[in-house]
Amino acid sequence: MSARGQTHLWVVQRVTAMLLAIAVTVHLVTIVIAVRGGLTAAEILARTRGSEGWLAFYCVFALAAGLHGAIGLRAIAAETLGLRGRGADLAWVAIGLLTAAFGIRAAIGLYA
Repeated sequence: MSARGQTHLWVVQRVTAMLLAIAVTVHLVTIVIAVRGGLTAAEILARTRGSEGWLAFYCVFALAAGLHGAIGLRAIAAETLGLRGRGADLAWVAIGLLTAAFGIRAAIGLYA
């Protein structure tokens, strides 16, 4: 991969890390507040169901996690296993998108 492509991956890795830091914090704070407030799982689901805001939040969360993880795994595989090249890059893109799709499907399940 070219130096420019490596730079783009580096930027995406850092941006997704920032998004994940915010998303994980919001997610955990929300859970703690809900549990301390005595809400049950059913009550939490009732509050999130149909909320476009939570749907958007968890879709962005899932997409950021999928991209971040795939880029990280790509770097680890290149350094430790020597897996490099276009085929390996396409495999990591597919894994990242599949991971994101699972998270987005779960978010849609919470929304519906």
